[in-house]
Amino acid sequence: MFDILILVFALILFSILAFKRISAIILGPVVSIFVIVLARLPMFESLLGPYMGSAAGYIEKFFLVFFVGALFGAVMEDTRAAESIARALVKVTKGRWAAPVVMIITGLLTYGGVSGFVVFFAMYPIALQLFRSTNVSRRIMPAAISAGAWTWSMSGPGSPSIQNIIPMRYLGTTSTAALLPAIAALIGQIVLIFIWLEYRTKSLRKKGYEFDDPSLKPVKELERENQVELPNPWLSAIPAILILVCFNILKLPVEGAVTVGILSAILLLRKQRNGSKEWIDTLNRGAINSATAILNTAIVVGFAGVVKVTAGFEKIIGGLKNLRLSPMVFVAITTAIAAGAAGSASGGLGIAYEALKDTYISMGIDLKYVHRISVIAAGTFDTLPHQGAQITLLAICGLTHKEGYGDIAVTQIIIPILVLALLVIPMASMGL
Repeated sequence: MFDILILVFALILFSILAFKRISAIILGPVVSIFVIVLARLPMFESLLGPYMGSAAGYIEKFFLVFFVGALFGAVMEDTRAAESIARALVKVTKGRWAAPVVMIITGLLTYGGVSGFVVFFAMYPIALQLFRSTNVSRRIMPAAISAGAWTWSMSGPGSPSIQNIIPMRYLGTTSTAALLPAIAALIGQIVLIFIWLEYRTKSLRKKGYEFDDPSLKPVKELERENQVELPNPWLSAIPAILILVCFNILKLPVEGAVTVGILSAILLLRKQRNGSKEWIDTLNRGAINSATAILNTAIVVGFAGVVKVTAGFEKIIGGLKNLRLSPMVFVAITTAIAAGAAGSASGGLGIAYEALKDTYISMGIDLKYVHRISVIAAGTFDTLPHQGAQITLLAICGLTHKEGYGDIAVTQIIIPILVLALLVIPMASMGL
């Protein structure tokens, strides 16, 4: 029992320290050492072996994906192409359904290859303007933005997101694996999140919570250094469309598809930056962001390398198997737990596949269903309160966890779980 408690305590420690905004680069080795000491594993052999082996393996597999993705995000942000697309879509709705529209715009941007962190900053001023013009409470703004970035657009079929790429590399599946369940999950999440955000808009308004809510901090406006006119939205959308075409139709590796997007964005949007120096600054920033992002994730995946050689891990897996769970439910539960521990969907997928890939295969489940179920499941418990991205978004929006986290939990934990349980797993069980 103590062997299992070690891992429970490690996850609690990880969550507490992450919530206090301690860097994952510190957290990974510190919590790993905590496990190594209590599990009585050899210190340096464990750090240089299972820990570094798992971290280095993750970087080897996914560095280029992070690299080109961060470059594309930087280009789309600095040229204001992402903002141009978003503002054009807002005009189509004529101010209706403010929160759901923000969710859909964010999702379309991320489905087109723009990273979640870039979308946060691109969407905040747009969401602010839309919420103000329709007098919608800012309490649901973080949920509207992040639900678009990290639910259906992250796990949808054909998405170039890192979460959809990871199972392709580990399992040998395609970007559209389990197509029918994937489409059902995409539609189900959009519809349920749309309904929830509209319900909350009306519910908060009835309670007297409006945009200028005196109980909230004053609105934080984002100033833009570059006041260049926004590019044409149709022109801005071409690079993202090219990425999806190259990735899903021409079957280029995601690194190649996103590179096409980068080059086309630079060519089409070249007038949005003043000369080569500004372009170099943009690309340099993207490159630095990519290194930070993958290192943060890989360091957490290294923690999984230590966990999977402990006696407690073997007992947990054995206990889950003895519960006679459906293999698909087993995949969902284990991936969700791993993502919760990591505070990251991509980190959780890396942890789960490093530790349990052989177990999933031995259970006889078709790997295309492992792919889709695990990607959606990883997008549930990764959204626990200690997740760094949610903490960042709440700070951007000027809200506390008490004010904004409840809607985040509904849209990004409860709704994806419902979609998994009611749509994806039943459809997969029928072989659809």
